[in-house]
Amino acid sequence: MSASEPIKDTEAYRDSIATVDEQGKRIWLYPKKPKGKFTNYRTYLSWVLLIVLFGMPFLKVDGEPFMMFNVLTRNFIVFGVHFAPQDFYLFVLAMLTFIVFIVLFTVIFGRLFCGWVCPQTIFMEMVFRKIEYAIEGDANAQRRLNKAPWTTNKIFKKTTKHIIFYLLAILIANTFLSYIIGVDGVGEIISDPIQQHMGGFMAMLIFSAVFYGVFAFMREQVCIVVCPYSRLQSVLLDENSVVVAYDYLRGEPRGKIKKKPVAKKNPLTSIQASVASPVEKIETQLGDCIDCKMCVNVCPTGIDIRNGTQLECINYTFCICSYGGIMKKVDRPLGLIRYDSEKGIREGKKKIFTYRVMAYSAVLVAFLVLQGFLLANINDVDVLLLKSPGTLYHEVNETNLSNLYDYQIINKTAKVFPIEFRLKGGIGEIKIVGPQPMTVKNGVSKGVVFIELPKDKLTRHSTEFKVEILSKGIVIDELTTNFLGLEK
Repeated sequence: MSASEPIKDTEAYRDSIATVDEQGKRIWLYPKKPKGKFTNYRTYLSWVLLIVLFGMPFLKVDGEPFMMFNVLTRNFIVFGVHFAPQDFYLFVLAMLTFIVFIVLFTVIFGRLFCGWVCPQTIFMEMVFRKIEYAIEGDANAQRRLNKAPWTTNKIFKKTTKHIIFYLLAILIANTFLSYIIGVDGVGEIISDPIQQHMGGFMAMLIFSAVFYGVFAFMREQVCIVVCPYSRLQSVLLDENSVVVAYDYLRGEPRGKIKKKPVAKKNPLTSIQASVASPVEKIETQLGDCIDCKMCVNVCPTGIDIRNGTQLECINYTFCICSYGGIMKKVDRPLGLIRYDSEKGIREGKKKIFTYRVMAYSAVLVAFLVLQGFLLANINDVDVLLLKSPGTLYHEVNETNLSNLYDYQIINKTAKVFPIEFRLKGGIGEIKIVGPQPMTVKNGVSKGVVFIELPKDKLTRHSTEFKVEILSKGIVIDELTTNFLGLEK
């Protein structure tokens, strides 16, 4: 190739997406109904995940939700354990841990999460798409129906489909709202007059409209355009990442299967038997891909996996299932499209534990150890004891001084129990102002106390000492504060 000769672009398919034409208009996709081993596995997994998703809000521990993320009241419950706003650092650390896990998982297995676990994928392909197939038929039937005039049959099918879609959107919206305000809160919004829960009712309507729009109209555009994960994979994947891949060494060059000519009976039969026919010789030079385009027809994002890894590929595995059936029909080996890496296809061997993977794994393990340590040392009750601002010490008698303190008892449980204060070492006395301190269910209780210390125990203007927090005679926490006294 001469220096002046331009380099031919072999990846022009990356300049556009399959769902938008040259004028920028939406191309509506009609993926064929898939069948196969991986499709069955994903269906079974989706059933389990849907049961967990819809059933979790109804699980309770001691009358409290098993999982709840109420950002409005700053009440968070994870696996039955309450987390106060003071524990927000644990959520930050958990989010960082999750991000590192996703990065590691993507480096090794590509967008396996998107194809098998992501709620968008599960609802779209395993719920809404299946309803659409049941009402309107397979891809070709849907095309014909959309091009057909508005007859009674078309109106009935379209109306039925969208009514079911919206009812499902309402169910999904209520489920996600249950994770925020609890299933009891959602029940109150539904049963009570609208005027009493106007904010919750409006949130329910907005969530329902959003979910309906996503699954009835946006569909694959959410994965291609909205979700940032597709962009991340371009910098996370490498030649060792296991993704849904096309074996170009086996499949190329592509070509349709042609019938071999039948040899006529003539004296030259023996000569013809020794010389391969031109058609047979051409077919022996072709790869295993028969260019049926079935992998393109079943893809919910409309890509051609034979072009290589693309950001639109979300590992649905429909192309694997469809090609498997075709390969069986034409009596060719399976695995033309499979889970593999670029290096695995090129060299025939996979290498998962690379230095990059080991580095990410080390970071993930460090985060997990730190998270486990912090969770193991989290308290059900946190107590703050601070000297009342703007107050000085009070001289009780010739031997003792007292300071006034404000306390806050943060209870992360659904139980109510008494709290006691005790100076560690018995060096002084704590006097409660008002009734005995009691916790509040999943809340904060406040009050004030006087702490008296002997003058001879005060060595400086501000003396540090420890206070034990007890409940029913058992020490549940210990804190350190300062006592303001005489300057010696």
